[in-house]
Amino acid sequence: MDRHDETGPDEAGPDETARRRTARVLANAAEADLAALWQAWPNQPEIEFVRGPESGLVMAQGRIGGTGDRFNVGEATVSRATVVARGLGAETVGTAYVLGSHPEHAGLAAIFDALLAGDARQRVLDEVIVPLEHAQAQRDARSRADARSTVVDFFTVARENSGPDFGVDGEDDE
Repeated sequence: MDRHDETGPDEAGPDETARRRTARVLANAAEADLAALWQAWPNQPEIEFVRGPESGLVMAQGRIGGTGDRFNVGEATVSRATVVARGLGAETVGTAYVLGSHPEHAGLAAIFDALLAGDARQRVLDEVIVPLEHAQAQRDARSRADARSTVVDFFTVARENSGPDFGVDGEDDE
């Protein structure tokens, strides 16, 4: 029995949900923030890039009505990287995908993903993931507030033409 038999193809277990969360936070973080966090990281492990970082294209898909048949929307540029971290206990592997042509960002995200798989997991969660997630939530809230402040409520008023028809000069045409 595979994972899809147990949870269904669109359901995720707790480990997969946590992995999606950390991958999303690392991918949505600013590259400069990740670089600063990595520079400040004490006792950096030895990092070996197994794949990339490199950029390429993926086919983006959509669903009719959000739940219907899939269709190809178009291509999107994605950067990916896979690293091995050595020196802090067990050897761990980290992988990251970042939308756009940002190979350095993908490399940094993969490094933190590798650290999440090892003994430094709780530290990465506390010092990297939670602060970045909080900053992203604040940024998103500001963006939503800015969008809400420009909302205009339009309403339709039915024009009734029961009155006299005025000509160009404003006088009654009768």
